[in-house]
Amino acid sequence: MGNIELQIQLDDLTGTEIAEFLEEHISDMKSVSPPESKHALDLEGLKSPDITFWSFYADERLVGCGALKELDASNGEIKSMRTSPVFRGAGVGAFILSHILEESKNRSYRKVNLETGSMHFFEPARKLYERFGFVTCEPFANYQKDANSVFYAKVLGSE
Repeated sequence: MGNIELQIQLDDLTGTEIAEFLEEHISDMKSVSPPESKHALDLEGLKSPDITFWSFYADERLVGCGALKELDASNGEIKSMRTSPVFRGAGVGAFILSHILEESKNRSYRKVNLETGSMHFFEPARKLYERFGFVTCEPFANYQKDANSVFYAKVLGSE
């Protein structure tokens, strides 16, 4: 990942730094997604017992985050992936996604899903997911068809 060395921290979401980082995330989502299509979880939503949340640091500076929600014993969902605007394009997102996929394999998940936006703002994220082998799919879990959303799935264990 170039010159950046990242540290991974399992996060209990009690710190002010991550709270502010996630508030930025929610603000971004509100600015590009209509209210009925905003699926980003707020801080309290991310504290759910079925969600594991990680923060990623470079030189003690918060540069990204990501979460993995257990849908059932065989399936997970990626939530709240975000890279600090200053570090976008530096490989942080790929590092976060790799970590979440590795954890998914460790949990013996057969498939990982995610939802992201269909707008231009989300194009870099969609390209990242596709580069990692995610393919578009139908809505999963409690999601409904939505022109503002793109749903992805990746089957694990076959690489």
